[in-house]
Amino acid sequence: MEHSADGTATSRHPLTRGFGRRNFLAGAGALAGLGLTASLPGSPAARAETTGSASETSQWRPSVCFTPERNWMNDPNGMVYFKGEYHLFFQHNPYGDQWGNMSWGHAVSTDLVHWKHLPVALEPDELGDIFSGCAVVDHHDTSGLFGGRPGLVALYTSAGDTQQQSLAYSSDRGRSWTKYSGNPVIPNSGEADFRDPKVFWHAATNRWVMSLAVGDRIRFYGSPNLLQWEQLSEFGANHGAHGGVWECPDLFRLPVDGDDRRGKWVLIVSINPGGPAGGSGMQYFLGDFDGTTFTPDAAPDDVLWADEGADFYAAVSWSDVPDGRRLWLGWMSNWSYAADVPTSPWRGGMSAPRELELVSTAAGTRLAQQPVTELERVRRNRRAWSGTVSEQGGAPNTEGTALDVVAEFQLAGATATSFGFDVFANDSYRTRIGYDVTRQELFVDRRSSGRTTVHSSFPARHTVPLPPTDGVLRLRIVLDRANVQVFGDRGQAVITDLVFPDDGSTRASTFAIGGEVTVQALEVFDLDA
Repeated sequence: MEHSADGTATSRHPLTRGFGRRNFLAGAGALAGLGLTASLPGSPAARAETTGSASETSQWRPSVCFTPERNWMNDPNGMVYFKGEYHLFFQHNPYGDQWGNMSWGHAVSTDLVHWKHLPVALEPDELGDIFSGCAVVDHHDTSGLFGGRPGLVALYTSAGDTQQQSLAYSSDRGRSWTKYSGNPVIPNSGEADFRDPKVFWHAATNRWVMSLAVGDRIRFYGSPNLLQWEQLSEFGANHGAHGGVWECPDLFRLPVDGDDRRGKWVLIVSINPGGPAGGSGMQYFLGDFDGTTFTPDAAPDDVLWADEGADFYAAVSWSDVPDGRRLWLGWMSNWSYAADVPTSPWRGGMSAPRELELVSTAAGTRLAQQPVTELERVRRNRRAWSGTVSEQGGAPNTEGTALDVVAEFQLAGATATSFGFDVFANDSYRTRIGYDVTRQELFVDRRSSGRTTVHSSFPARHTVPLPPTDGVLRLRIVLDRANVQVFGDRGQAVITDLVFPDDGSTRASTFAIGGEVTVQALEVFDLDA
């Protein structure tokens, strides 16, 4: 999944800022007509260093969330567990901190918190840049590429004159990769936007299934061996949000309330523009998949959002996780301002890894997500409190820029119209995370969060509906130096936002407006990876 610096158009692979996301092939002529120029993938101009001269901003480097050592990063790619390691590949420009020269960066972890950076895994070739894709374990060597042993297979989009699907494979735990001599394995049939393959083994039909983003639809393909593919079906013409191009699909099955007999298939789709907070966002569909066709439960106009903040995009899940959990993470940025995020020498970061579940709610079955339990292993310095919060005061202030907060507020008897936490605060700035009792919605307000001149849309208040269930509001908040990740009611409502606090904005405190509210339990931990 790729975009221009401004992220405003509907396709991908420009090499000049402000042109939008038009496919490079279709866009080359238009660029010339506009008096602009673009470099073909692999050309010297395309390989030019693009790093700016900004000074290092270590105060905004997350403690527990993944960032590249330097230069540009966007989508997570190739997420797979193999021989004791979680692999995280990612869209990466090895040569600078702007989008371009797209390659697969690579890191591995044994615990989803501590990451080891590895050399670039896949670099551009004669077919073009290396766009987003997936990796799977070919356990039974269906591809015939591993001499009967298990190996790793990556499917990705080759983005040159057209976008096509290609394959690479590794026999050494992902340390080196060989591109398949028969690439592309799925040639382009005339589509401008044709990308981001995500593959899994469908046992009932005894074949691999690929979800592929094609324009504003998802197309499904099947293969016995990962090499030869046939089109199965297409979904999306009349369902969901269509404010922009669809990207980075994922398809998997989850139990409902832990009951696999009631399980549903979940189809994940990123969209840009058209997200709930403006710019890029992520929608999902629940339904049934019979190995060929996805049939949604919802009416065509119903839209479900995975995250209603501005900065969670292109999330896809790990394959082959040994304990059966469905885990994912997303790129914490927004195509409206990704090129202007004021960090150096890196640009782009990932969310904390999250575990996914399907839960029953008053509104129906919904996707819920919470930080992985592994994050609790790096908690330090527990502070606990309970009591009443009012305009006169509440919990003792605490200090920290990497915090894990767990809170329960008693709504019954509350007289406050809103309440919550002010974080990354000093006497002039704050980010406010709260609950609006009247509107019954969770919110993050970053309008006074510090550096807000990133983009005109950056200073904003983001909300998500969260009706009370049992009279208690439960919040889990992860703060990691330049981001807030808020999970309401066990992850049924989620807001992820970037913030860029001023130096010294380290205070965290409770607040209440218009009355008081009882805190049943509050725990605050430092996070130290």
